[in-house]
Amino acid sequence: MQRQRFIIRTIGVATAVAFAATACGPQKSESVGSASPASSSPTAGTSPETSPTTDDKPGEASPSASASPSASASPSASASPSVKQIMANGDDSDQVRELQARLRQLKLMSVAPTGFYGSKTTAAVKSFQSKNGLNATGSVDDATWKKIQSSSKKPTADELRPPTVNEVDAPDPRCMEGRVMCISKESRTLAWMIDGKVMSTMDVRFGSENTPTREGVFKVDRKEKDWTSTLYHTAMPYSMFFSGGQAVHYSADFAARGYNGASHGCVNVRDKGKLSALFGQVNVGDKVVVYW
Repeated sequence: MQRQRFIIRTIGVATAVAFAATACGPQKSESVGSASPASSSPTAGTSPETSPTTDDKPGEASPSASASPSASASPSASASPSVKQIMANGDDSDQVRELQARLRQLKLMSVAPTGFYGSKTTAAVKSFQSKNGLNATGSVDDATWKKIQSSSKKPTADELRPPTVNEVDAPDPRCMEGRVMCISKESRTLAWMIDGKVMSTMDVRFGSENTPTREGVFKVDRKEKDWTSTLYHTAMPYSMFFSGGQAVHYSADFAARGYNGASHGCVNVRDKGKLSALFGQVNVGDKVVVYW
């Protein structure tokens, strides 16, 4: 009996250690049920690698049926095969970011550019094409791109990369001294602060109620530029671990699906460029504050 209890305890400890070491990765949308606003709107869907379809603003529903393309067919599928598409649903690039900024100037998009070409970008392009006598495919061909460029101005740096989509929350008092990643669950933002001054900000996403992101004051205990979760086999670039297996890291799933998904406890960032810059500035030992 004593041997059995010892084996059970050993297995339990080993399992807990394994989970703590690797407990991150995007959750499938059907498992999302967080009490936090980060996962208040779960919808069924696939991973961005297999079927990227949305660039919705956090908390918003998909575009209305009158503005969005048909869900039964890819927008590029309706385009003439003889017309070369420059940008289309599923693309992720700086050129897409410029397209989104120009569409925002034209009042056809209300959300900040993300660089990901999803359903909102498709709907905006389709609307522009319809208003300008172009083939309304929802994809950008040469004629569409030239017309968009002539109808708008070259985006500024602030138009291309606004600080955040979400409005940054007032910093927690614990963030006002030293070097701190100040992470608000209320506003779903991360503010990198040095001695009370905000240096940069970015949108973040958290875990579901079953795998919540822990709150409190922590320290960065290790950094991994290239990391893959051994539990969920998902990429976690620019990981900055602060509480066991929980880390701040880039999430392609967050970039593609926004707040329609959740992590397994990590703090997801969807702007890879911003996180890359932050990764270079944060040191092991810097403070992390996660709060409501």
